[in-house]
Amino acid sequence: MERQHNKKGPRLLKPGKGVLSRTLLLMAVCGIVAFVVLIGRLYQLMIVEHDEYEKMAVEQQTRETTVSAHRGSITDRNGNVLAVSARAYHVFLSPDEIREKHMDTDLIARGLSEILGVPEDAVLDSMAVTGSMYEVIARRVDTEVAEQVRRFISDHQLSGIYLEETSRRYYPYNSLACHVIGFVGTDGNGLSGIETEYDSYLAGTDGSVVRLTNAEGDDLLFTDYEYYYDAVDGSDLTLTLDVTAQYIAEKYLDQAISDYDVQKGGICIIMDVNTGAILAMAGRDKFDPNDAWTLEPDTQAELNEILGIVDTEDGEEGTTSVPATTLTPEELDARSRRLASYAAMTTEEREALYEEMYSEALYEQWRNRAATDTYEPGSVFKAVVLSMALDHGDVTVSSSFDCGGSMEVQGRGEDNPLYCWDTFGHGAQTLAEAVRNSCNVAFATIGLRIGARTFYEYVEAFGLFAPTGIDLPGEGSSVWWPNDVFFDDYNLSQLASASFGQTFNITPLQMITAYSATVNGGYLMQPYVVSTITDPEGDVVYEMKPVVVRQVISEETSETVREILESVVSEGTGGNAAVAGYRIGGKTGTSEKVAQDAAGGTKEYMVSFCGFAPADDPQVAVLLILDTPSDSTGIYISGGNMAAPTVGGIFSELLPYLGYEPVYTEEEAARLDVRVPNITGMPLEEARSALDNLGLDYEFRGVGGTVTAQLPAANHEVAAGSTILLYAEQEIDPELTEVPDLYGLSVEDAVLRLSWYDLFLDTTGASPASEDVAVSRQSVEEGRFVERGTIIEVTLTDPSNLGIY
Repeated sequence: MERQHNKKGPRLLKPGKGVLSRTLLLMAVCGIVAFVVLIGRLYQLMIVEHDEYEKMAVEQQTRETTVSAHRGSITDRNGNVLAVSARAYHVFLSPDEIREKHMDTDLIARGLSEILGVPEDAVLDSMAVTGSMYEVIARRVDTEVAEQVRRFISDHQLSGIYLEETSRRYYPYNSLACHVIGFVGTDGNGLSGIETEYDSYLAGTDGSVVRLTNAEGDDLLFTDYEYYYDAVDGSDLTLTLDVTAQYIAEKYLDQAISDYDVQKGGICIIMDVNTGAILAMAGRDKFDPNDAWTLEPDTQAELNEILGIVDTEDGEEGTTSVPATTLTPEELDARSRRLASYAAMTTEEREALYEEMYSEALYEQWRNRAATDTYEPGSVFKAVVLSMALDHGDVTVSSSFDCGGSMEVQGRGEDNPLYCWDTFGHGAQTLAEAVRNSCNVAFATIGLRIGARTFYEYVEAFGLFAPTGIDLPGEGSSVWWPNDVFFDDYNLSQLASASFGQTFNITPLQMITAYSATVNGGYLMQPYVVSTITDPEGDVVYEMKPVVVRQVISEETSETVREILESVVSEGTGGNAAVAGYRIGGKTGTSEKVAQDAAGGTKEYMVSFCGFAPADDPQVAVLLILDTPSDSTGIYISGGNMAAPTVGGIFSELLPYLGYEPVYTEEEAARLDVRVPNITGMPLEEARSALDNLGLDYEFRGVGGTVTAQLPAANHEVAAGSTILLYAEQEIDPELTEVPDLYGLSVEDAVLRLSWYDLFLDTTGASPASEDVAVSRQSVEEGRFVERGTIIEVTLTDPSNLGIY
């Protein structure tokens, strides 16, 4: 505002209208700009950044606790629980609260370390985290441990330690069917087997509890300030597996691996041939899903060698579980070389190697080899070739073949003939005899008659070019030759070799699925493991119905195949699979993995047997594979001598369990084991009469007239003709007795030899069709000392099968 001077002195001039307008305009513009800025900021805060600030406010004013959903249970077909979730707790700390409340951190670290088994340093590190109210220090502890934590908090009036309810997975049968069931990780998610394949059904949906907190972070425990979001529990699965069938499969597989010194494990599958349902699936490298990260003792012992932990003969603490005295000279030499190579490494290199091999070993023992791995099936595959040849009309039951031990095949050359396993030849044979003899020359001839393209079409129809589609993770697929190689009219070598199960690989699951189709009327079934899924309300939300993929061969052809395969057990190479009172059919297999080298190196074999029963009305099939058995046992390596008797043992327990009653011939009845009666307390003459009626002999020891003790005890089964020991007023000799060697003895001679040592024989599950049988294995090894009256179980082998594939 300007000042002007006049005579009367200075005076202020009033602003003009233009100046006032400009001022008001400026003020309005500034106000509008400020308002726009304010609106923009409010928009930024209330709209754009609303979620972020709301989240921050909620985090400051509330505490959210997860309510874990209970994972669904897994049961076998009869309701036996294979996997179940039980209440458990996460233990977590609130570091900020512990600092604000000035809690004794050393006391907390020391106490929780003792209760939870976690290092004190780890607890201290968790409490040192700033800006955190949730640091988990132990996951899924059981209720007993959780109660100890509660008492520790109460006794010392501690704050900042909390328990969060969750669930923990338990597997009541431990390692039984572990490869099928699988296991869950520390986060509760499935990591293998059914647990991962059906994780979305089993897992459910977690809920939560939201509570308001005060300025100090303490819960405001009032109803109006709590919000519950219910968890939705997972669904329950019912499997086709049968616990008893699984136990039988694993029992006999483990026994065979031990008896035949099998180097690389084995596989056993039991399938319902009419539905594709899997009753049992077993492998050797088992693990306990309750502790899936723990290796088998022998494997862990080898890994410990990397870190310099080796065994000593004095068994000092911290050594491996495999005593050096149990190793062969070759194994000791290999160990020495391993230890020398480890000793040349740095500490870092050894630790890195250990971690790498530990991870590989874990995946190896978790792998379900029955579904993921492939193998060369060998002569078991002849059942499939027999089916396609009969169905296509390339052979009939009256067809004949001549085997001179070898044959020339186009593409192999005159100086490279195809040999039969019996290089002396089988001579003239009918079709059934060729199958019973497992003649390679006959089947190569059959394959050439079928022709490559028809052979290919049937192989595809039997489902052997693609995975079966089973509801298990990681299923493998087969390995075959390219079409242009297989269809080469000038090189028939592949076709000829394939006709007896060599030069290609399939999975064990593919093999038993195709095999079942040859005997069930010709129907290829899709195998499956889960039969029903039931939601938390008890409603069945999924039910697996048997799926017929296609009919591959006619029912008439299948009937003929059944009859011929039954003769393989009653008259041929599968005789060691016979079970008294039952009609069994099957086919042996032996395939060479590693040929003998020029220096005379040891060959490696896969031996197998696939059987079905009852032969006149097939219900179940059993495939057993042994990977690299050793000839150190004195038993000729073959499917007939090793796999067949094992499958026979499986059938001897499985069929009665499934409700199939035996029907004995007069000859079989005479060879049956006898259940020892309870004759203790009987007068001697009455006891003798009771034993006579059962065809049992007796030996009397003592001076009294009443039986006061007996060996063996009542209700045990012993071989027919065994001598029962009767005691009268005399004690049983308490000294242990030595087990003799029974290998190669007949039943009668084995019974007699054992009687010299007050021991007894049990032939249950070992009843080949031929009377000319010999002991090939015994349940208690020679030279061990046992109590008198101990019953020794044996496997009987038909000597006429020695050397037969």
